[in-house]
Amino acid sequence: MKFFLLFLTLFLAVSLTTSEAQTRKVFPYQYKTDDSPNGLRVVTVPTDYPNLVALYIVVGTGSRNEVEANKSGYAHFFEHLMFRGSENFPAGRFDEIMKKAGASSNAYTSDDRTVYHATFAKEDLDEIMRLEADRFQRLKFTPEQYKTEAGAVLGEYNKNSASPFFKMHEVLRETAFRKHTYSHTTMGYLADIKDYPNQYDYAWQFFNRFYRPENTTIIVVGDVKQPEVTAMVKKYWGDWKPGDYKQEIPVEPAQTESRSKHIEWASQTLPIVMVAYRAPAFSETEKDKAALDLLSEIAFGKNSELYDRLVVKEEKAVFVGAGADNNIDPELFTATAQVRDVKDLNYVRDEIIKTYKRFSTEVVPQKQLDETRSRNRYGFAMAMNSNDAIAGTLAQFVALRRSPETIDRVFALYDSITADDIKRMAAKYFTDNNQTVITLATKKGDAK
Repeated sequence: MKFFLLFLTLFLAVSLTTSEAQTRKVFPYQYKTDDSPNGLRVVTVPTDYPNLVALYIVVGTGSRNEVEANKSGYAHFFEHLMFRGSENFPAGRFDEIMKKAGASSNAYTSDDRTVYHATFAKEDLDEIMRLEADRFQRLKFTPEQYKTEAGAVLGEYNKNSASPFFKMHEVLRETAFRKHTYSHTTMGYLADIKDYPNQYDYAWQFFNRFYRPENTTIIVVGDVKQPEVTAMVKKYWGDWKPGDYKQEIPVEPAQTESRSKHIEWASQTLPIVMVAYRAPAFSETEKDKAALDLLSEIAFGKNSELYDRLVVKEEKAVFVGAGADNNIDPELFTATAQVRDVKDLNYVRDEIIKTYKRFSTEVVPQKQLDETRSRNRYGFAMAMNSNDAIAGTLAQFVALRRSPETIDRVFALYDSITADDIKRMAAKYFTDNNQTVITLATKKGDAK
């Protein structure tokens, strides 16, 4: 029944006029938001998936917050350390409880957030809520445990660095950004990671700054009732003390010239090109980012003229894709292509740049814009087909504005975008001064 109702909602969505669509919600679930006196926020979303619960805890801390020199990657580091034990649940006990509950548990870190998540039977919610509250408020690890986890993070970095895409992303960031903390990836710089074993005291300083109730939102989705969830949160999280740390994120100055870097890769790999332009921050009120979101699919998606030509007809690229993340501060709009033959690397690069320029002067056909909008709305809603998917989607937007309302505001903004808006934003952002190009190819004579 739930899928029929969701389909009916989406069918009506594509049938509405723009003004009507702006008043309709794309997030179809009812929810309640509760704020504790200490600043902790709780979002409860009851669903009709029986006996299942998804618990997501969103901390508004990512690599963006790592402003001090030689201290990159600590948000990601703490994603690891948070599984090391707490006062009432020593090392290993967390995994035992989760395994007994049959829970699926993990975490991830991005530029602007760290998210801890688990899916389990509703009868285990009370115990898992107590478990989570203890590690957030009473985290405990020894210097030996800390050094062991530092070694694990170094191993993860070394593994990731074997990927040419990881290296390109790292070089792109540090080339495009000179001052803002988006200049480093969420893993951080290798030199800083190697120094983690010497930074036990600083690690606690980082934790005490950012793991605070006013910086945290708990999302509970599933077979639950809001009063029960609120009571659990009050019981286990009510004594959590807010912090007073204030932080200023450095502002990236305007780019005044095009930038480029070429990476010579030691082992055999297909060439890769990334063409990026400085892009706007996420907004639920300004049209800039929303217009470029729609353009990313029109200009570089699988239905685009560029994809059809480079990937399907000419077979010069394995794939082409583009877009910009929803970030708190201005990010990069990046087009990426993997090229089949190094002799075509510059050709593919130039065709990508021409596509950027094309949409700075051409107006997108209205039919194509409408179809893209409807397809994105439909795909977004249909992806929320489980408690975990609903909570995971909410976490991305809650990290930005701490409210599920953000989803409906953003999709109302998409509905308001005109073809002229897209042309105007392309001309505004896709300028030579905003451009950064990174290429990668196997080093001649060294690869076997």
